[in-house]
Order: sequence, then C-alpha cells, then structure tokens
Amino acid sequence: MLLKVNGAAQQKGCFMKNENLVLASGSPRRIQMMKEKGYDPLVMPAKVKEHLPFPMDMETAVLYLSSKKALWVETALSQRQKSSAPIIIAADTIVYKNAIIGKPRDCQDTVEILWKLRNDWHYVATGVCLLRAGRPVRKLFCEVTKVFFDDYPMEAVQAYAQTMEPYDKAGGYAIQGTFGKYVHHIEGDYENVIGFPWERIEKELALF
Repeated sequence: MLLKVNGAAQQKGCFMKNENLVLASGSPRRIQMMKEKGYDPLVMPAKVKEHLPFPMDMETAVLYLSSKKALWVETALSQRQKSSAPIIIAADTIVYKNAIIGKPRDCQDTVEILWKLRNDWHYVATGVCLLRAGRPVRKLFCEVTKVFFDDYPMEAVQAYAQTMEPYDKAGGYAIQGTFGKYVHHIEGDYENVIGFPWERIEKELALF
C-alpha cells in the first residue's frame, strides 16, 4: 500500500480513503496538511523546472505546471513499482499582482516582492492535477484566493527577508508564519494561500 490511513476507510463516490495516493511534492506544508487529515501518502517530489514556455495567465500557468509535475511522477512510478494504479496529486502555487510572482531568488528579491504587495490586494492561485497513474484519467482545477496586506514598514520587510521562511514560498511569505500578522483580510480558502486547498482537493477526489 502506498497510502496508510488512520481509521476506517470511507467511500465517497469512486474514491475511497484507503486509495493509493502519491504526493508529487516535497513541501513540508503539503505533507503535514495531508497527515493532519488522516492521510500518509507516498511522497515523490517532481523534479521539473518551474518555468513557463510562453506567457500565460495565472490560472493557465498553475494548471500547466501542476500537470507537468504529475506527468513526471507518473513516468517515475512506471519505472519503479507494479502496484495498482495510484492517484497522483500535484499542485503548483503562484501569487499574482499585475504579473505572476513566483518564489523569491534572494533577500533583495524578497524585499521587492513584499514591498510591492503591501497595502493592497493580490491573488494566490493554486493549480491541482489529479492523475490516475497508467491510465488516461486526469482532473485539473484551480483555486484562487484574494489576500489584502496591511501597510507594513520597510523595516519589517527587511527583517523578514533575513529569515529562511520566504525562500520556498510563492510571493515570498507564509501566511501561517510570522509575516501572516500583516494579512488584514482574505477572500477565499485560507489553505489555498498555504499552497494546498485540501477541502477542494478532497471534494474532487470524491468525484474522480
């Protein structure tokens, strides 16, 4: 079994909670969220470059990248295991304000990104690809949340940029981390801002 579950299996549509699941991500946040919901997936981070071959809108971009990750993991699985076809869960998250904002490259990039986001709305989009390995079955969807930041001081941005927290996060911040205190308001799914809209994922799994 690729998936170990705490408690009895629960059938929802075609998906059962004891299905084999593979998480195409090494994100500690995504792994933790699944375990908190009672899932223990096989973790197989997709080794793909997160760049776009041409300009895309934010929803198309995250769906393209999540599909790319899922397909990479499907290929890797086909070379290493013979168990029943698992469901691969791949996700990609970006921040958008007038342009796509990914993960900061360095301290200065973090400062520039967060200074741009202050005292205004921005969007957080997560694209998810559910793929049944070895079969032509795939589900794509995108969740979008609006986030409004307070007008924080430059000193706060510079201090935060000196920590390790921003550097693997789209938009250069973690809403569940120390910079989350500057979030004034959100419209949409909080977990989507973390990078894994689990409520939506579980609903889609039930229909998959």
